[in-house]
Amino acid sequence: MTPHPANERYVLALDQGTTSSRAILFDRRGTPMAVAQKEFRQHFPQPGWVEHDALEIWATQRATIAEVIARARIGIEQVAALGITNQRETTVLWDRSTGEPIAPAIVWQDRRTSATCTALKQAGHEDLIRRRTGLVLDPYFSGTKIAWLLDQVPGARARAERGELAFGTIDSWLIWQLTGGALHVTDPSNASRTLLFDLHTGDWNDELLGLLRVPRAVLPRIVPSSGVLGEASLEGHRIPIAGIAGDQQAALFGQACFEPGMAKNTYGTGCFLLMNTGAEVITSGNGLLSTAAWTLQAPQGMQRAHALEGSVFVAGAVVQWLRDGLGLIARAADVEALALSVEDTAGVHLIPAFTGLGAPWWDADARGALIGLTRGAHKGHIARAALESIAFQSADLLAAMQADAPVPLTELRVDGGAAANNLLMQFQADLLGVPVVRPTVLETTALGAACLAGLATGYYADLADIRSQWQQDRIFEPAMSRDEAASRMAAWHEAVRRVRSV
Repeated sequence: MTPHPANERYVLALDQGTTSSRAILFDRRGTPMAVAQKEFRQHFPQPGWVEHDALEIWATQRATIAEVIARARIGIEQVAALGITNQRETTVLWDRSTGEPIAPAIVWQDRRTSATCTALKQAGHEDLIRRRTGLVLDPYFSGTKIAWLLDQVPGARARAERGELAFGTIDSWLIWQLTGGALHVTDPSNASRTLLFDLHTGDWNDELLGLLRVPRAVLPRIVPSSGVLGEASLEGHRIPIAGIAGDQQAALFGQACFEPGMAKNTYGTGCFLLMNTGAEVITSGNGLLSTAAWTLQAPQGMQRAHALEGSVFVAGAVVQWLRDGLGLIARAADVEALALSVEDTAGVHLIPAFTGLGAPWWDADARGALIGLTRGAHKGHIARAALESIAFQSADLLAAMQADAPVPLTELRVDGGAAANNLLMQFQADLLGVPVVRPTVLETTALGAACLAGLATGYYADLADIRSQWQQDRIFEPAMSRDEAASRMAAWHEAVRRVRSV
């Protein structure tokens, strides 16, 4: 690779995910110049428990920084700013004096606090939590994880109350490490996933802290998602840390969904559908979450944006199951060709409720099923049903979102690995009845973090500058009649009804 000119400047995005840490270097056009990635171990000490080693996360993330700079063949001094995006809700508790975690990180997927959530619901606290935070009372979020650590690690609660311990989601943990312990901060997009953050005030809520038994002394300071908050020391150079956002909010920003009513769907292991609702906090009446999208530090004051969010627990993971569980395909990429070997599913529905159903159903006890099998059904029908299940679940989220949102959806922007699947994207457009738009750059999560950092440091002039660099790769226009789409959705809902636990 030819070295880039010494006067060129770039933005570095750290994309810390559930299974790997990545670093991506972007130029002014939002083009990825180099990528480095390192996986880390997943720990499952008990059924329903998922843990990470926070020190291993930091080690892998630190290694990707050096690797991506080397791959790009630039000097570290050419990095104008650093942005961070991260797996959300994963909970780290560490010693402020040593910087050492006091226990393994509890991952967002972990269900060990289910009994705590059930007890809080039975005590009648769910409505308060919903009104303050926009969230449902579920082990998914950080608050009950913090309390569990404080109760289970000997001496932790007393130490926390004395101010000796620090809590953070992964963004806070990385920033602490990057700044040598100088900064203990988070942004609203991550804070709003803790069950402790009041969406209406933009700050931690003392009533919720008391209810969940979390001392304020462990919490990070809340700072804007876009704003210079400190400096990272990298290879002897000081780089401004200027962007922070949880992964799904970062993808919304990276897709340039800056106006209320704009929405994106990320097709990864699961699906995460977010719609920008602007300054307004919309409380869903249809099983969706309300969340902070980002806060921008602007000359006229802080600009706060919020979002409605819906989650599909199993999306791309259903293709992995076809590969690893059933052996129907050798590679995940083979699923599209197998699905195209048939014209339709021949009445087969695959409901991939392997870990329950997410929004809008929130049925943790539902389980997966193949429905409508006949002797004529074969692996092509199952593959097509698997892909269609991703689109059906996302269409359910969009329907719920449209019922809550003040403005109609005019298009859906898509990203994530499965967004490369043309059959899936066309079927999604057919079900929704609006265009599905795939961008040229699918690395929208990391791009969002880079844009937040670039905006704060003047690398990008304003939102219009960022919007102008976003480019579409392909638009999938609806080709199915609305009557046919409604019929297909009705058949899907009947299949879902059969696996529901309630």
